[in-house]
Amino acid sequence: MHTSSLSKTLACSAFGLLLATTHCIAAAPSDQQIEATVKAAVTPVMQQQNIAGMAVAVTYKGQAHYFNFGAASRETGKAVTENTLFEIGSISKTFTATLAAYAQASGKLSLSTKASQILPALQGSAFDNISVLQLGTYTAGGLPLQFPENADSPDKMIGYFQQWKPTYDAGSHRLYSNPSLGLFGYLAAQSMGAPFDQLMEQTLLPKLGLSHTWLKVPQAEMALYAQGYNKEDKPVRVGPGALDSEAYGVKTSAVDMLRYVEANMRPTKLEAPMQQAIATTHTGYYTVANMTQGLGWELYSYPITLDQLLAGNSTEMAMQAHEVKWLNPPQPQPQNVLINKTGSTGGFGAYAAFVPSKEIGIVILANKNFPIPDRVKIAHSVLSVLAH
Repeated sequence: MHTSSLSKTLACSAFGLLLATTHCIAAAPSDQQIEATVKAAVTPVMQQQNIAGMAVAVTYKGQAHYFNFGAASRETGKAVTENTLFEIGSISKTFTATLAAYAQASGKLSLSTKASQILPALQGSAFDNISVLQLGTYTAGGLPLQFPENADSPDKMIGYFQQWKPTYDAGSHRLYSNPSLGLFGYLAAQSMGAPFDQLMEQTLLPKLGLSHTWLKVPQAEMALYAQGYNKEDKPVRVGPGALDSEAYGVKTSAVDMLRYVEANMRPTKLEAPMQQAIATTHTGYYTVANMTQGLGWELYSYPITLDQLLAGNSTEMAMQAHEVKWLNPPQPQPQNVLINKTGSTGGFGAYAAFVPSKEIGIVILANKNFPIPDRVKIAHSVLSVLAH
């Protein structure tokens, strides 16, 4: 690649221009330009945040590109590859939402059903008045980000829900919550008559064509499982907890994660109920500021500025309650939309974003929980170059 072309690519990347990328790259970006853009965005962040390893996967007009950086484990020095397994934290919620939407498409579940109608143990509790959809969109009435420590186990979670008292009227406020989305997935599995893990591993993942995605990594795959590192750079991996599979339990590779993004952008190759399920997860149910809440996924009008995308993925959006404006009726996926989700565990950080109308998408997987603004900036700069 000529130096001038590289400079132009990096300039586009650095400034994250969306509307003006045509002035930067007249033709479709070459493989070298994509690689240069990814490297320029990723390398300084890895150095600043002391990230051991990162896998970045990009899809452009149906073509997959994989870029691997650093070590899957500092202890062994094993390099990251596109097959390295990473914890994806809350991106797992989009898989859970897809399973629930598949249950609805298969006639097993209605999102308007009250939670206690599906789970009799919740009868006589606040969940007599809370719908499956409200759980799936964090609007049950103030369920917290995490389970309290004394309720964070499978045998204690039902008791927690039975005694929980809402802060807000159901449907009025969004408060991002693992227990909320987790119960949503649990109820979906109840409606399908099988355990959640079994439905994910034997039904959903195979139907999506994902053969290296796990809730519990099998012994035969453990050599591919990256070592995560916490803020003190000590080795950690995610531990068990109440509704962990539903809320943050997926481990996957860049190859499978990009295949999942492709399935979301072009679901026409999937069977009809799965196409319907994906459409349901991309449906807009309400808005908070410039973010539209889907099921699992979050949606934005496209093109979008970096500042808008950072605001939608901010700490404030994740940690504080926001009054919602419901869309009546719910809106199908718009023509020009960016769809995204972040995910974190104690030792891993992930991000996925894609623009179906442009046929572009990016997956970022790292074995450290590094700041979400850094993830968004990497993705925005790369997608800006791809959106010529």
